[in-house]
Amino acid sequence: MKHILFTGGGSAGHVVPNLAVMNALKYSFRITYIGSGGIEKGLVSDAGFPFFEIECPKLRRSFSPENLLIPFRLRRAERAALAVLKREKPDLVFSKGGYVSYPAVWAAHRLRIPVLTHESDLSAGLCTKMIAKKCAYVLTSFPETAKKFKNGRCVGSPIRREVLTGERGRARRKFGLRDDRPVLLVLGGGSGSRAINAAVRERLGVLLPRVQVLHLCGRGNLMEGEREGYVQREYERDMGAAYAAADVVLSRAGSNTVFEILALKKPSVLVPLAHASRGDQVENALYFERQGLVRVLGEADLDDLPAAVFAALGDEAMRSALQRSAIPSGTDEIIAVIKEVLRSP
Repeated sequence: MKHILFTGGGSAGHVVPNLAVMNALKYSFRITYIGSGGIEKGLVSDAGFPFFEIECPKLRRSFSPENLLIPFRLRRAERAALAVLKREKPDLVFSKGGYVSYPAVWAAHRLRIPVLTHESDLSAGLCTKMIAKKCAYVLTSFPETAKKFKNGRCVGSPIRREVLTGERGRARRKFGLRDDRPVLLVLGGGSGSRAINAAVRERLGVLLPRVQVLHLCGRGNLMEGEREGYVQREYERDMGAAYAAADVVLSRAGSNTVFEILALKKPSVLVPLAHASRGDQVENALYFERQGLVRVLGEADLDDLPAAVFAALGDEAMRSALQRSAIPSGTDEIIAVIKEVLRSP
């Protein structure tokens, strides 16, 4: 049985798409993962896949004395990854990016193990740019991104199959939501968004007369007290049910989440993360807004959140554009490329 070693981490956005592909391959290939002790370790271990932990330094975009230690820490991480790959002997390494993935890709290239990487965002991240020449292909979610690499290949975004299979009635019952009123699903990201959480809660008095709210607020962010029509969860494993219950979605603009929303043809309001980021969420959101598929609300404009949600809910032009759009899951395309590379001499 062929062995595929996955890597990527630093945020759930690098890990969840990997898991979509891993779960689709787990009965046909041996699947393992290499990463740091960050969020990827918990998500991958919970999914039941063998996990090899290494320490990997993160480059800080702002000046920091810690950056002076990066070359030494990176060399140590490369040696650790090299030891894992020599021992485990994978037939292919699949990277989802993030600083965590660099040592494994470096080690694979040194051992002449083929590498694939996937870039979710419209603008490529630093790690993707650093490892592109070491890869058989740079797979992308956006066709425009693929054109920036000689070995670029657009395959779409890997979407978790389970999010596509929710059933509205069962989902409403699961969360205790009524069938006769629309539902706003609020996604603040895996760790929750303080800005979105606060904006929603401060405006429940305006929202709840017109919509029910299913709020996935992130671990440790539950609000005390209860409100009729307001359901909060720190985290929801059954995202298929969460999406199925929703009529409109309020979310950050991480590429993987946006592609899930679009594949499900849900009207949405996106609040892209503009700070502590290279601006990728803003680019992702505006790309789809230009196509009439989403509404974008700046973080500075959260006072207008209820109006934006109500407008999206009644936006027939957006609904028509969503119905006409073709946003298939890229999981099958990615698997086809993996098999193609494994067949190559």
